[in-house]
Amino acid sequence: MTTKVSFFATCLGDALFPDIGIQSVLLLEKLGCEVSFNPKQTCCGQPLFNSGFQDKAKKSMRTLMAALLDGDAEYIVAPSGSCVLQVKEYPQLFVGDPIWGTQAIQLAAKIWEITDFIVNILGVTELGARLKGRAAYHPSCHLTRLLGVREAPLTLLANIRELKLVSFSGQDKCCGFGGAFAVKLGPLSGAMVAEKVENLNRAKVDYLIGADAGCLMNIDGRIRRQGYPIKVLHIVEALMKNEHKNK
Repeated sequence: MTTKVSFFATCLGDALFPDIGIQSVLLLEKLGCEVSFNPKQTCCGQPLFNSGFQDKAKKSMRTLMAALLDGDAEYIVAPSGSCVLQVKEYPQLFVGDPIWGTQAIQLAAKIWEITDFIVNILGVTELGARLKGRAAYHPSCHLTRLLGVREAPLTLLANIRELKLVSFSGQDKCCGFGGAFAVKLGPLSGAMVAEKVENLNRAKVDYLIGADAGCLMNIDGRIRRQGYPIKVLHIVEALMKNEHKNK
């Protein structure tokens, strides 16, 4: 039986990293899902909400709820733990709302971060990917600490052939992105990502892999400014790699 999935692209995926969205859809289709995409979807509202603009944030949230709940998809899947976390908090933000409170609960129950969905809903842990080299995984804060998705990404990465996962000092520390945090507290954010990247470089990795585009954008920027030969990949990009077919 085909699993029907509505894909939530997220703002960063739409505006800056379209390949993450494309690879996510291809990956879900490879696993037998019937994927739909509603172009009326918009931002989850997190940047506005975290900056104190709650009314404007809720307008965006209502638009997103209407778009993602329009259709017969069993699940909504996104390649971002941070955005999924924000949506799962909608029931608290719309509590008592006679119209949107129920929809917030429905959406929160249906939305999944993509690695969590693959491992814990589809029951898949090995995708036939192949990527030669040493890689480190960045456990982004929202995904790991707040959403509680810890093992699924590591399980999938451990089953990529010829990829050696290595740990590094300060692996569990925040990279300093945090959306508005990086803008409002630039020097502190810069110091945090600088420490992260120096530790990565000392670990002599070929790849840094993560599951949140914002963190990866922040880390990649520092890597490129330092001129280090570390390639940054979103986990769906790594899971779609097969060096025998796509050299």
